[in-house]
Amino acid sequence: MRNTRVFVTAVCLLSVSGGAWMAAQKVQPASASTTYTPTSIEEMLQAVRADLQGERADIIAKNVTLTSAQAAKFWPLLEAYQKEQNVIMDEQLRGIQRYIETADNLDDAGALSLINAHFDRDAKMNALRQKWLGEFQKALDTKLAVRVMEIDRRLSMAHQLMFASKIPLIH
Repeated sequence: MRNTRVFVTAVCLLSVSGGAWMAAQKVQPASASTTYTPTSIEEMLQAVRADLQGERADIIAKNVTLTSAQAAKFWPLLEAYQKEQNVIMDEQLRGIQRYIETADNLDDAGALSLINAHFDRDAKMNALRQKWLGEFQKALDTKLAVRVMEIDRRLSMAHQLMFASKIPLIH
């Protein structure tokens, strides 16, 4: 039974990553010359998170025009921002895994724990974006910094919708 849940989790999370990318880009996926297969849940979660973050950076690069001076300041900031996002994303992905593993026997406390984890994640992401908007404004003009946050937020909402669609509602 555990192997089945691990497989379902892997399929859900990996489909979320690829689906969000295709929806955001509206292009056909490129064929990869090598295929990486994660060997543990932790590796799978890290791969999904890395894929999501890589997609965000690529989409931002395609939708924000920077001077070389702006780019030199901005891209290291984005990398630092994404490292902080990773902590929140990893926590959420582990929570999804825990929920899937316990969904059949979920009690009231477990149900409250799930929804409170969603609220907490949203609050953490909001606080993180507010903090980093100020940092991005130091490297970019305000409108450009806001554009970056708009793109990041839209991608996050798309990812959250995809995650939510793959998680069964509590019974």
